[in-house]
Amino acid sequence: MSDFDPLLRERLTAYRNDVVSRVAGPGPDQARHHLRQRRRMTAAAVAAVAVVLVVAPVVANAALRDDRNPPVPAESVEPTPPPTSAPPTPTPTGSPSATTGTPNAPDGRISRAQLLATRVDLPSWPSGMAEGGCATSKVRLKDDTKDTYVSMLADNEFEHGDVDGDGAVETIAIVACRYGEASAKQVVAFDRNQDGRIVTMGRVVRTDDNFKDILAAEITPAGSVEVQVGDIVPCCEIPEYHRREQVRTYRWNGQRFNQTDGPTTFGKDPRLTDLRLGMTHELVDVPGDDTRRELTMVFTVTNAGPVDAPQVAFHGIERGERAGGDWSRCDPKPLPDADQPSCLLPGVPSGESRRYTFVLLVPGQPGPEASTRGFLVVHCDAQDRFWPDLKRDDNEVLSPIPL
Repeated sequence: MSDFDPLLRERLTAYRNDVVSRVAGPGPDQARHHLRQRRRMTAAAVAAVAVVLVVAPVVANAALRDDRNPPVPAESVEPTPPPTSAPPTPTPTGSPSATTGTPNAPDGRISRAQLLATRVDLPSWPSGMAEGGCATSKVRLKDDTKDTYVSMLADNEFEHGDVDGDGAVETIAIVACRYGEASAKQVVAFDRNQDGRIVTMGRVVRTDDNFKDILAAEITPAGSVEVQVGDIVPCCEIPEYHRREQVRTYRWNGQRFNQTDGPTTFGKDPRLTDLRLGMTHELVDVPGDDTRRELTMVFTVTNAGPVDAPQVAFHGIERGERAGGDWSRCDPKPLPDADQPSCLLPGVPSGESRRYTFVLLVPGQPGPEASTRGFLVVHCDAQDRFWPDLKRDDNEVLSPIPL
């Protein structure tokens, strides 16, 4: 290198350094730049392939059709939605019927005379009624009668309306079977088949342990059946005002009637209370030649609730001659629809007790008809109406001597 001109040597050294710096491996910045460049190139290639895939079928189709027009790029269009059918008509609330407006549905309007003139099958009666004679198979119904254990039509108007949603009316009737002073009852729906024959559609509801009487039935404009029921049958000296009434709604579900509205039970009667009777007594001889004796009875009446008893009525205590005590305070007015009490007196508020005293002159020796009888206390309201007790067993005590 000594033979070279110093200026030339300097220039060769600068050239070498410049070449070495250019061929050195890439650094981190260069690597990232290269990777971004490769990604752009790859994306461009994919896009080109996609264009080819889109355009190629167009070109091929044009060739098959001998289409001389040059292909145009595909346009992006919104797909045409398929035609939609009208939404189904919603089933009315509470209506389980799946058929509405059935063509040529038979007319189920049936008169009382028509139903009495044909034989029908009835839904089952409560347990024991069929064994007693209340028939259910091929029954020729009787008009309202006093006969017992005979299936009959109750003395209620028929109801007509579309209860199954077929576009034609059906008939609702109350059928009964008497077993004494009272009757078992059921509300039955009747219809006609395609031949015009009367058929039994089904039972709406019947009397059972939940309620004891059916008073009326009515078809609503919506096709439901509203039934007025009572918790007791006013008979056997039970007054009508003791009965509680409810309206319960039933609807056909395609197979049977189900309750859809109204109460399902009566529960405890809020008008009643629990009276409890206790007694002490004293029996003494009457001074002088009188052979009779004086009986003093002190009754303690406790009202265990839950309601006040405005009045109390004592039954069975008059077994001799009145001789004092609370006899003078007895209300002389007779009670309606009840055995007349021996005495009606102001009552006992809920949670309190009252004492009532009655003095009687009785024979010294009991007569042949004398017996040990019971004394009873009963709750009465301000209208002089008597009411049952929530616990009847503690309303009565026995006479201390035969009377």
